[in-house]
Parts: sequence; structure tokens; C-alpha cells
Amino acid sequence: MASFLQNRLLGCISVALLIFLYGCSRPKEVPFSGRTMGTTYNIKVVATTFQKTTGLHAKIDDLLNDINQSMSVYIKDSEISRFNGLKTFGKKLAVSDDFLKVMTVSKKLHILSEGAWDGTVKPLMKLWGFTGKLKKPAVPPAQKIAAVMQKVGFDKIEIDQNGYLSKNKATLTLDLGSIAKGYGVDQVAALLRQKGFKSFIVEIGGEVYAAGTKANKKSWQAGINRPLVTAPLTDVYKIVPLKNQALATSGNYRQFFEIDGMRYAHIIEPATGYPVQNKVASVSVVASNCTLADGPATAILVMGTTKGLALLNRLEGVEGLIIEAQADGILSAHSSAGMRLTDM
Repeated sequence: MASFLQNRLLGCISVALLIFLYGCSRPKEVPFSGRTMGTTYNIKVVATTFQKTTGLHAKIDDLLNDINQSMSVYIKDSEISRFNGLKTFGKKLAVSDDFLKVMTVSKKLHILSEGAWDGTVKPLMKLWGFTGKLKKPAVPPAQKIAAVMQKVGFDKIEIDQNGYLSKNKATLTLDLGSIAKGYGVDQVAALLRQKGFKSFIVEIGGEVYAAGTKANKKSWQAGINRPLVTAPLTDVYKIVPLKNQALATSGNYRQFFEIDGMRYAHIIEPATGYPVQNKVASVSVVASNCTLADGPATAILVMGTTKGLALLNRLEGVEGLIIEAQADGILSAHSSAGMRLTDM
């Protein structure tokens, strides 16, 4: 009888222990947030009790600081600032692996988009008043636009895969703001995988990558804002479910000025030097990584709906949503064949 009671007791203890361990190992979402690249970041990592997140926040900050030190035009001694400061034709500048990778992707995007994406257009944005505080709106004289156009041309940058960059025109300057955030998202995702996490979501300035699922096993979801200047920032137009995918959105509907009924927005067409005048209000791109999603979103704003959809359908594993806005505020959505969307 004693032996029977002992066995029952041991059995109960084993079951209780299993229940306790299961309860402890149930996944939970651990959040991290901070500032980087002139914006904010928000991260959620799905972890069990046996997965330690101690020190992870500091490692994320260190990683993002390194990328900022490489590609921020606001840091005087960053790699990109040193490149911009080169005044000698053909002089080679040694760059980090991070900078080289982003430049290599940028060159491919420049070619694929037929020049619609160009990381050297900031002088034109400055001329039109879209950098820093917007001054009194004015359309620059055509001769000034033509003069500044001489300082534009991503194809005039030489990329040596041994780790060097050089210019074919000394006045060229780079700004990788339309692709660097996506690269930062990807690098944080790589760090989290290296630390053993399989499910997480990383967001930097609206660019997102999601791996696995939430703690409740449901899909991660990212919202696309309604692209109207009158819409609040919390107004979601469509929702995109993500699993091991990235989403990047570029908009052309908030930063603009109007003169004589004509709207001039901050996305500049590299081929003309003028703000784009198509009806595209925003572009959202889904891809296997955020670098690949970030750049095309901006390129397609310049290309317009027809050429943009053609580009999306040419890129393997890349999908997108192009939203046009009419003058009366009516929106029309155009998506690539495999784009998955849900309503609120």
C-alpha cells in the first residue's frame, strides 16, 4: 500500500512539474524600442523563459549605431560623409562591408528602375526646399535646375567589390536614406536569428520585417496608412500579413507645397529634376528582406503605376501595392499578382 501511494505521489509530482515547466516555457513577446537614423525603432521578440534577452537591447543599439556611423549624412565623420567629401576624380575610398552591400544593392536597383531610384538627388531636393525646414515655397528657375542636375547621377559612382568606392564626378554626393533603414532592419533580424530567436518583428521608421509568428501563433500584421494628407497617422487603409517577409512603404502625400493650384511633392524625378507629377500617393512593397523592399518603394513612386507594376511582376518573390489618389481624395489600389491584403 505504501509503495502504491509513493508511486501515485511521484506521478502527481511529475505531472505538476511538467505543467510548471510548460507554463514557464510558454512564449511571451518581449518589446524593445529606441531611436536610430533620425527616427524610432520598435522590436518584439518571442521568447520562452529559457531564452535570455538580457543585454539584447544594448547589442541592438550597438549594431544600429555602427550602421548609422556608416551611412548617416548627419555624422561628419561617417563613411558616407567622407565619400561625399571626396573632391578628387577617381580617388578610391575604402568602405565597410555594410556600406559596400548597400551600394551593391543600390546599383542593381538603379539599373532595374531605369534610373528612377537615384541616391544622388539630394541637391535637387535642397534646391526645391525639401531638406531641413521648408522655406517659402517657390519653383526654381529652369537654369538652376539644369545646373544642379550636373551634380546628379548614381551611374557615375564606381563600386569595387574589393571594398572601394570612387566618383567619376567630384561634385556627386550620396544620401541612402531611402534604403538604409531597410538594411538596418535586416541586420537586426540577422542578429536576432544569431541569438536563437525564430519569431520576432523589427520596425525602423515604418519599415518592417517579421519572422515566424506571434506568441499566440497568429500571423504578424503590418498596416498601410491611408495615403491622404487629411487622414490621421493611425488611419489604416489595408493590412498585410507577414511571415518571414518585409514590408516597406514610401509616400508622396504629406511633404509638399502648392503654387497656382499645382502640387509639388518631395519625391524628385532624377531624369527631369522636377517633382514627380503622377497620381501615385504611396507604394508598399513586400519582399524576403527589407533592403529589397525599401528601395523599390521609392523607385515605383517615380516610375508610376504602369511601369511600377511591371517592375514588381519582374522581381521574383517581390509583391506590392500602388495606391493612386485623385484630386477629389478618391483612392484606387493596384496590386501585383501575389500581393496578400486584408481589410481592417
